[in-house]
Amino acid sequence: MQSAEAADDKTMRLRYAGTCRLCGIALDKGALAIYERAIKSVRSIECEPASVALGTSTWTPVAEPREPPVDVAGASARREYEQRKTKREDRIREKPPKLGGLILALSDDPQSTTAWASGAKGEAMLGARLDQHVSESVAVLHDRRIPGTKANIDHIVVTKGGVFVVDAKRYVNKRPELKIEGGILRPRVERLLVGGRDRTKLVDGVLGQVEKVRAALDGYEIPVRGVLCFVEGDWPMIGGTFTTRGVSVVWPRQLSKMLDAAGGEVDVRAVRDRLGEVFRPA
Repeated sequence: MQSAEAADDKTMRLRYAGTCRLCGIALDKGALAIYERAIKSVRSIECEPASVALGTSTWTPVAEPREPPVDVAGASARREYEQRKTKREDRIREKPPKLGGLILALSDDPQSTTAWASGAKGEAMLGARLDQHVSESVAVLHDRRIPGTKANIDHIVVTKGGVFVVDAKRYVNKRPELKIEGGILRPRVERLLVGGRDRTKLVDGVLGQVEKVRAALDGYEIPVRGVLCFVEGDWPMIGGTFTTRGVSVVWPRQLSKMLDAAGGEVDVRAVRDRLGEVFRPA
């Protein structure tokens, strides 16, 4: 007989985009997948958590351990965008059919929704570059949930020289700048401007993520650095990168140089495994 868990699985087309629980592959809205009711998760129809004995219906666990899930950069932001978009469409379609269709045809998604799609694209672009660094000396974790919260860390990079907590931001053609006030007779105050607007809270967010990672590595003598990496920003031909309150503000190529220069004696595999246990795929 099948286990209660297996019997409770349902093959269906997804109403929202998701990520396979087993292999980490992105599952688009409308894709055929298996919904696991018992644990409220989804998996690809090509991923089976068990093997079926020939000639019987016995459901048995897979004997061989699986590889860790493949991280998908920007997956949670993409899911949030798809969910918001679908909810808006469903809400509008509740109106008389002709009126609802007309509204959808003539209106765009609000900025609060499209921002998630833009963010997902930025994370995916930076994730692809970071993956090029993966080796015995560099490990990368993408889109990792902070335990006990709905927040996530875009990228965690483990190198021989320490850990980089990387927050990807996509502000197309907008320039990040550091504005400093005070410093002699008044307390020094540093503010991050992006396209002329105050975005200092982005620095606060990275510092909070850094503290979470440091806490997870309690007992390890390992440097942990925060990085804000702006994708497709308006950077000057010379210079442009800076550090504020210990957080490096860079573009992707500069981040690559930082990773290449990070030398030391960190046990990359052990630290990656530790962080992977604490910060699960979002």
